[in-house]
Amino acid sequence: MTEERRFRIGDLAKLTETTPRTIRYYEEIGLLASEKREPGEHRTYGEEDLERLQELLGLRELLGVSLEELRELAAAESARASLRREWQAGIGDPVRQRQVLEQSLGHIENQLSLLRHRRDEIDKLSGELETRRRRVRDRLRALERKGAGAKAG
Repeated sequence: MTEERRFRIGDLAKLTETTPRTIRYYEEIGLLASEKREPGEHRTYGEEDLERLQELLGLRELLGVSLEELRELAAAESARASLRREWQAGIGDPVRQRQVLEQSLGHIENQLSLLRHRRDEIDKLSGELETRRRRVRDRLRALERKGAGAKAG
């Protein structure tokens, strides 16, 4: 079995196009697991950490979510992944099967709720910008009509 690749914080930052400071902050607020290390040793990260960080940064960029919202999304995704592993390992008890599915559904509902809220905010902003654009275009047309009337006279 091959040993997992390990990355120092600077390497991880380069691979994800972020900064070591961001990575440390994500650890501080619980978005990334903080690996225990011996005093004086450099912290290292594995492939799973790299994937997690890429996912977090992608979500943050795509959705424009706050860190708190990102934390909620990430926590729900982690919980679902844990439930998925349990399911895939095989659950014989139908009561536990139902619990796992209901918990998974709850996490998905929470994620959807957060995304829908974000979408609604974007739709609202988009509507406001379209109204402003329409108002500016109307003013431009009024100026053009006014200018055409002045030339004719």
